[in-house]
Amino acid sequence: MSDSSLDAKTAQRLTALLDPKHTAVLTMELQNGIVVEGGTLPALSEEVRRTGMLSVAGRVCAAAREVGIRVVHATAVSRADGAGGAENCKIFAIGAKQRQAGHIPTLIGSHGAQLVDEIGQDPRDIEVPRIHGMSPFTGTSLDQILRNLGITTVVVMGVSVNLGVFGTAMTALDKGYQVVVVRDAVAGLPPEYAQAVLENSIAMIATVVTSADVLACWGVKG
Repeated sequence: MSDSSLDAKTAQRLTALLDPKHTAVLTMELQNGIVVEGGTLPALSEEVRRTGMLSVAGRVCAAAREVGIRVVHATAVSRADGAGGAENCKIFAIGAKQRQAGHIPTLIGSHGAQLVDEIGQDPRDIEVPRIHGMSPFTGTSLDQILRNLGITTVVVMGVSVNLGVFGTAMTALDKGYQVVVVRDAVAGLPPEYAQAVLENSIAMIATVVTSADVLACWGVKG
């Protein structure tokens, strides 16, 4: 068993919440062009590297597959001409300027658009790419895919805590899912603000636990 520090009652509740029969792991933008060097936000890549969250996310994905839990990847990709996207916020405007300069970190079909090596490749996984928006649920088939799989709990990992992860958790909540966020498998900027978002916002709408807690519920060694 993993080194979970949860008391017996909390562990029992979490185990029921994470029952493989109705749980899916949902990764958020764990792609080479976003969380590895050379991404849209270099500082985010540095924070991901500093925290070591990619190896943690990889262990959780591997454990999920081991116990029969579906792993779903929400990815953000870009066309060379930017068609279908929007520049209606600062971060999208940054991406547009990079594209005009010939730098497209998540160009469709490129290495940057692919999932990081730590996540692993498994034919059972499902990838839901999008070319617009911040939340992977908005205007995509993600919600219907999860419902067709009988999913009621999503385990969220990825980036960034203060934008994509927060938006994913909020939208999943609004759609009726139970949301679990793995605190050592997410990152955001600045780090102290990301921690505050986890403790004061995400913790109000989701169950925030460690990867050790999750693995212990699934009976998988870390």
